[in-house]
Amino acid sequence: MKTVIMAGGKGTRIASVNADVPKPMIELAGKPVLEHTIECLRSQGFDDVIITVSHMADVIMNHFGDGKNYGVKIEYYVEDKPLGNAGALFRLRNKLGERFLLLNADVIFDVDLNRFAEYHADKHALATLFTHPNSHPYDSGIIIADKNNSVTQWLTKEDTRPQWYRNRVNAGIHIIESYALDDVDTEGHEKIDLDRQILKPLCRSGRVFCYDSPEYVKDMGTPERYTQVQNDFISGRVHARNLTHKQKAVFLDRDGTINKLVGFLRNIDEFELLPNVPEAIRRINSSGYLAIVVTNQPVIARGEVSVSELEEIHNKMETLLGHEGAYLDAIYYCPHHPHKGYAGEIPELKIECDCRKPKPGMLLQAANDFNIDLSQSWMIGDSENDILAGKSAGCKTGLIGSDYDSLYDFVLKEIAS
Repeated sequence: MKTVIMAGGKGTRIASVNADVPKPMIELAGKPVLEHTIECLRSQGFDDVIITVSHMADVIMNHFGDGKNYGVKIEYYVEDKPLGNAGALFRLRNKLGERFLLLNADVIFDVDLNRFAEYHADKHALATLFTHPNSHPYDSGIIIADKNNSVTQWLTKEDTRPQWYRNRVNAGIHIIESYALDDVDTEGHEKIDLDRQILKPLCRSGRVFCYDSPEYVKDMGTPERYTQVQNDFISGRVHARNLTHKQKAVFLDRDGTINKLVGFLRNIDEFELLPNVPEAIRRINSSGYLAIVVTNQPVIARGEVSVSELEEIHNKMETLLGHEGAYLDAIYYCPHHPHKGYAGEIPELKIECDCRKPKPGMLLQAANDFNIDLSQSWMIGDSENDILAGKSAGCKTGLIGSDYDSLYDFVLKEIAS
């Protein structure tokens, strides 16, 4: 498919890094940011590129030319006047083909784009958003989706958001069916906003999906973020997070490891993070390990907590962590319980399953979903069942209260001092 790279912005917030070149041409590890993007595209077979340019357009066009020297074909669309971050798409409509990959030029990424494209095709989507958790969800747009990952709400920064929400943010990488543009009302609008005028209204169709991935995607729109991205690139973290490479994870039990143990947690008001947990998870986030929760929740099978109530508890966990700059890459829970006889129980969930710890099913599922090398990963929890599950999966293990005093203690000793 075609790839459209929006590279027309002035980059005023990052001008202090290098105001002599347009933002996509700022160097990262010795090459312009845009050159890294094109190399990532070419390596995965995305070699037909359109770049929209405006501010200092000649600098970009003179550097890349027709793309032949970089193993791709490049066309340009020059915006003589500002068209917003999506207005050029309507001027390019007859060149976009059946569907197109759409990128922002200031996003640094290394992701498995073919896996992303397969997901889009499998969902028969109008548009698919690459989504991930980040360290500042409180000032980011939040994506809310149903169990099928169909987007139900797109909460932009100005929208009122619920008290508790999942840390799921649009990362700025999209696949869009070209005909989805045909119903967008552009009458009287030369400037078109991608999120507010195209993607957000499309969510009403039920055919906009989010693609959750822990792969590396960051914008470098400010000097501080540029410095962080530069460090991540030099350290190899950007490339390593591509899901074609084996990942490593820290699997975390929930109750007694992340939050205060209160027996079976049924009331969201009783959820309270343990001391130093956000700092511990922040350090896991910056270490190259994925942070993945795996938790037994028999209260679902016993009819004591509904799935929606459990999800709200997890939303509270993600919101509280997000306010402290920490995030979880995924949450897995087992809703089953083998013992019958509870009032209000759900019979179909009262089974012997493969996911309830001490069985390793949740860890094995995560390993399959994210290409995790279990032998290089950890299972950390406060019970013997956590340790048995970790050992069954082939992980290294640590028992809170015995091997380590707390999650923070584990991280300091084993992950990132």
